Amino acid sequence: MEAQELKKASTWSSLLYGAGGGYSKVVLLFLILPSPSLPSSLHLIQVDSVQRWMEDLKLMTDCECMCILQSKPISIEKDEQNELILSSQHSTCDNLQLLLKRAWIISTELTRIAQKLEKNRWQRVHSMTVRVNCHVRSMINEYNTFTRSSSEEMHQLEKLLIDKCSEFTAFTERCLQTEDKEILKSMKSCVNETLTTVAQYFGQLIELVLTQEAQNLLRQIELSGSLYITESAISSLFSLAQEGAHLCRIIAKEGGVVALFKICRQDCFRCLYPQTLRTLASVCCVEEGMHQLEKVDGILCLADILTDTSHSEATHAEAAAVIAQITSPHLTFTQHLSSFLENMEEIVTALVKLCQEASSGEVFLLASAALANITFFDTMACEILLQLNAMKILLAACSDKRIVDTPYSRDQVVTILANMSVLDQCASEIIQGNGVQLLMEMLFEKSSSGNPAEAAACERVQQKSAVTLARLSRDPEVADAAVKLSCIPRLIKLCRSPTERNNSDSVLVACLAALRRLAVMSPDGLEDSDFQQLVKPRLVDSFLLCTNMEESFV
Repeated sequence: MEAQELKKASTWSSLLYGAGGGYSKVVLLFLILPSPSLPSSLHLIQVDSVQRWMEDLKLMTDCECMCILQSKPISIEKDEQNELILSSQHSTCDNLQLLLKRAWIISTELTRIAQKLEKNRWQRVHSMTVRVNCHVRSMINEYNTFTRSSSEEMHQLEKLLIDKCSEFTAFTERCLQTEDKEILKSMKSCVNETLTTVAQYFGQLIELVLTQEAQNLLRQIELSGSLYITESAISSLFSLAQEGAHLCRIIAKEGGVVALFKICRQDCFRCLYPQTLRTLASVCCVEEGMHQLEKVDGILCLADILTDTSHSEATHAEAAAVIAQITSPHLTFTQHLSSFLENMEEIVTALVKLCQEASSGEVFLLASAALANITFFDTMACEILLQLNAMKILLAACSDKRIVDTPYSRDQVVTILANMSVLDQCASEIIQGNGVQLLMEMLFEKSSSGNPAEAAACERVQQKSAVTLARLSRDPEVADAAVKLSCIPRLIKLCRSPTERNNSDSVLVACLAALRRLAVMSPDGLEDSDFQQLVKPRLVDSFLLCTNMEESFV
């Protein structure tokens, strides 16, 4: 599970679970800049439409006026005092957000130009080209207002982009002056080529700007001895990392992981550990961040923090979030974490203790999410958990609604139970901790809000609780307890009623498997029709029968 998503749903819970024609790939290339990872939609689109319109309105300008002024100040003389006031009105973080919003508008406009061009709507193409020209000039002017250290390479790119935008505008204007279809057809390929070039220059400029800003922030973190400056730089870096995987790659490539772990190894910055670890969890969602973490012995540092009792619970929770991020089963590049195995016992022990002593649902969520991911990462973790009486601790936590208060937390607990249930010794622990009752309750998990992320978490809880029951029911004592708690009728209801399982096929398969296991142990618990349809046929036939129940031919 990814730690970024963890922080966003229950504050962290939603992350539990990137026009046609040859130019379209280039145009869409830089649309990735403002998007988030753990699974993920565009950051700016996740707001109310009216609020979004109000924000965009501030960035919109009158195209005709902008063409005349070309983003130049009205006053001929430099007003240094006014420039200072303007640049001090916003923090670096605010300025970067403004830049990214402007970049998002430009990339959207370029995509729309490509779409209109396909339909030969030349009037719209020209007006939108003029608007892009204005936004590009405004973006460059705004950036140069709050930065004082632009490189020569950046100035050259700015000039190339402005010149190409002007050329693009002039080109589309000439297209308006002819109605000859053959001429327009020949000019269209040139317009396509120019649009592609504008998109390339724009993408390169944004990449360079973001790289320079990341370098500036990391320079502040590495060189400043001031607590305030370091805290401000880390905060800005975290905001930058929230804009998506592309930004995280830039930060990692510029040495962000190295700089952040350096902070985590200095006692004078102890008060900044939670914020620093939260930023690390964001940056380590990409492969570049993981490689850097391995190079600087980041696992050892995290193990030291988790096992140091002098650290605050907040620090331990954020360290757990980093562990959850780097061991996420959704990532394909965790196999190189060889040092994790060397420190796994210490880390698992500390995480179990954190679950046991958690003072809030959020802390428990982060610690249990890390444990759940580790059980996927290496099977030895399940044996360690069994030795630590983790089963008893987790089952006890589930009875405390203050700690296990969301489907996301229950998802983590049942994931651990499902992975531990492959061990034969697990059955007795489940019986002693009244775990069968808990699994039965989880089969009734339903979303109260209708939120898609929460509904998906509820599906996972139902599926994994059924899987756990199926695995544990090889033990006659567990199977007998499940039958006495009326698990069989509930499993039949989940199989036959698509709405009960939120139309989830994965829940259906898990319930059919659990039902068949229990039917072997207690065949008298099923009616003949249920046995003939849900148990006797091949699993795939029963699956098709149950899925056809939700079809409507009206």
